[in-house]
Amino acid sequence: MGEEMLYEMRIPAGITERIMAEVIIKFDLELKNTDDGPILYGTKENLENAQDHIVKALNQRLKELETGKED
Repeated sequence: MGEEMLYEMRIPAGITERIMAEVIIKFDLELKNTDDGPILYGTKENLENAQDHIVKALNQRLKELETGKED
């Protein structure tokens, strides 16, 4: 069979460099710069897993801000 199909995912506003580095390394993604802004590039499964990770990280950060606790 051929290579697995690759997809693109826009990076939502407010994502920190730390979170970006985590998902790129953990989910074997590529960061590409386009005229419309940066995107993540990889397999559908890896992008979906990265999206879940990003949402969890943002929710955790919101909880920290609400309680006044930071890392």
